[in-house]
Amino acid sequence: MATIFTKIVNGEIPAYKVAEDDRFLAFLDIFPVAKGHTLVIPKKEVDYLFELDDQLFADLHLFAKKVAEGLRRAVPCQKVGVMVLGLEVPHAHIHLVPMQTEADLLNFTKKLQLTKEEFEEIRQKISSEIKLN
Repeated sequence: MATIFTKIVNGEIPAYKVAEDDRFLAFLDIFPVAKGHTLVIPKKEVDYLFELDDQLFADLHLFAKKVAEGLRRAVPCQKVGVMVLGLEVPHAHIHLVPMQTEADLLNFTKKLQLTKEEFEEIRQKISSEIKLN
């Protein structure tokens, strides 16, 4: 059965996409711990990050780096933190979280409530700052 992320890739479920190419997708987390919290996934459905073949694993991280660079330009922060979690979705993914302090990345129990308009504004800002080529 397809994961929720595969359904997003296939266009079956809407998402606030910030970057996409033929192999990867970045979109806003709908339960963000900070404004701009973004998920980066391979379009290929693989449960565990370390089960990706070496080339896909490396390319996913290079794609995430470009997204993080755009995220940092779009959302005021000290750094963009990287976290790999996600037992709840069996699809490899990387969390990119704009941080002012380490606590911004480490406290995944706090979730922001954002409106559709706020999500769309953030999506547009980030997307406009990402340079994939």
